[in-house]
Amino acid sequence: MRAMLMPAVMAVLLFGLCAAACAAGAPSRRKGPYAAWSRGPSAGPSFFPIGVCTQDPARGKEYRELGINTYLSIWDGPSDKEMQQLHEAGMTAMCEPDDWGGKAWAHREDPAITGWIQVDEPDNAQTESGGGYGKAMPPEKIMAVYQNLRKRDPTRPVVLCLGQGVANDEWVGRGCEMSAYPKYAQACDILMYDVYPVVGIRKPDGENYLWYVAKGLDRLREWSGGKKVIWNAIECTHINNPDKKATPGQVKAEVWMSLIHGSMGIMYFVHQFKPTFVEAGLLIDPEMMAAVKSINQQILSLAPVLNSPTVKGTVAVTSTSKEVPIGVMVKRQGETTYVFSVGMRNAKTRGRFEVKGLPAKAVAEVLGENRTIAVSGGRFEDEFGPYDVHLYKLQRIS
Repeated sequence: MRAMLMPAVMAVLLFGLCAAACAAGAPSRRKGPYAAWSRGPSAGPSFFPIGVCTQDPARGKEYRELGINTYLSIWDGPSDKEMQQLHEAGMTAMCEPDDWGGKAWAHREDPAITGWIQVDEPDNAQTESGGGYGKAMPPEKIMAVYQNLRKRDPTRPVVLCLGQGVANDEWVGRGCEMSAYPKYAQACDILMYDVYPVVGIRKPDGENYLWYVAKGLDRLREWSGGKKVIWNAIECTHINNPDKKATPGQVKAEVWMSLIHGSMGIMYFVHQFKPTFVEAGLLIDPEMMAAVKSINQQILSLAPVLNSPTVKGTVAVTSTSKEVPIGVMVKRQGETTYVFSVGMRNAKTRGRFEVKGLPAKAVAEVLGENRTIAVSGGRFEDEFGPYDVHLYKLQRIS
């Protein structure tokens, strides 16, 4: 992700997570994915990290309007001015330490910094001093960096972002063997990766491969033994492809595929390099801005639900088209059951759901769609267009 920005001359910021920071060393009463770190991201149930990658902190207020609460990575900062801009925007930052070109260590007492970032995409083939590309960084080196960061600051989590080779088996830029990935996965507290199916996987029909997003997250969970918090990055601009860009509907599908497959943080890659360079490419695209804002508002409204445990073995869903699987996740809050679903292919189907533990008669409110579906004996059906997202809130009929 960050590796894509190396040729560009810019002020790059990645802002961390809105956090309720505690004093270092104080006993933690925090709960949730970030409870282990007293200066880490907020552990409150209503917080869900939604970020932008490597953006100027001066734009923080504009991103806040879109529901962004996290900047991930600060290119050559943060300076005193940039830290002030973070505070003014209500943002916090996850930063590169000085070892990797950052200048954040001088601000390590500032609660706006909520984590440290490893060297970016070490699994990719690395540029060589004489030109060309060589092998990936050895996992042992990345582990040493992680251990050093944990020793220097045990109060904040360490983030490691891997490249698209996590999901794209045809990626020519991968510089490591697949056997290296479980080793990389241990060298962090938050494990993430990026793949941009529409614009970045070098296929003429990349729009048919949105499911790569979910494939990579499944692999991260497997490689980490389910013991790491996982995040991922989402495309929303041309990036390096002047001829293509994901549609708002495809971006929404990628986001919900991510959430349903276990991502606990959504980071948007908002740069555009072609046809012209625009650092904040999202902010010059009114249609995509509106879509991203709507997606983020829905995520934040559901944050306490998304942060609650997933209920396993509760739902069975059958797709009438064998070529179109339906991704599904179940959450429960009191007597309310949430079934989050997405069509995983670029084609239509009909889903038949059977949910355990429901009352004999219930109703499914389809969130954000102004409609309801009758549920009888835990069963209901719904139509899915290509990559449709349907979020159901199931409650007893009194």
